[in-house]
Amino acid sequence: MQYPLYVHRDGDTGFRANFPDFPSADASGDSFDELTHNAQEAVEVMYDRSEQLIPAPTCNTSELRALEMDDGDGIWVFVDINLTRVTSKAVGLQLSLLESLLQQVDAAAKERHMTRSAFITLAVVHELEKQ
Repeated sequence: MQYPLYVHRDGDTGFRANFPDFPSADASGDSFDELTHNAQEAVEVMYDRSEQLIPAPTCNTSELRALEMDDGDGIWVFVDINLTRVTSKAVGLQLSLLESLLQQVDAAAKERHMTRSAFITLAVVHELEKQ
């Protein structure tokens, strides 16, 4: 699956990057190829043999540009994440929310530097853990 990654220069030759859909998966590398390899590995290791829910990739570029992590100094790239070792799979979902509730979700997600999908996934997991 293709996931968005926000890439910055790190010094003269290196790169660092963050995933909006995976807020705790950061990557760096001395070359762009090494960065994308390390980004893939960071996500795969996070979910390897895990039953964590994997958020669907955010593909809406205007939604990505609106995130606080997009400071205008980096670039958005899409990297292929190998999910073959992951025990759970993301499933597309259509739901309806009150507009005011959706605005609150978007504001909270932006504050946490994550996408709407990632925020809603974490909220669902949090509620299910209460059972």
